[in-house]
Amino acid sequence: MSFLLVAIGGFWGSIARYSISVKTNKHFIGTWVANITGSMILAFLFHFYLIGAISNALWLLAGVGFCGAYTTFSTFGNETIQLVTAKNYKKAISYVVSSVVLSITVVGLILTLLGN
Repeated sequence: MSFLLVAIGGFWGSIARYSISVKTNKHFIGTWVANITGSMILAFLFHFYLIGAISNALWLLAGVGFCGAYTTFSTFGNETIQLVTAKNYKKAISYVVSSVVLSITVVGLILTLLGN
């Protein structure tokens, strides 16, 4: 049952991720938005899972499945390499630093505000 929950969540997460990609004309900003918002969603889910407000099944469906498919490290890496290959170093550095710093910052803020 766990695999099915993760698969269903992953199905919806990948569709949500693809929709963002289409809406941003496959520009790297779509990956940036997905990774930041996915980090935020996962932080909330993690908090509620830790305090027992959501079930293990919902955690598997939404946290592991949906967020796992919605956020995308492989695309992030590929887009970074494309920027570097195009010698767009400033944009590549900004993309990497802002993605990592903002993702970690929003997770930290959410968990701190929620009391974890």
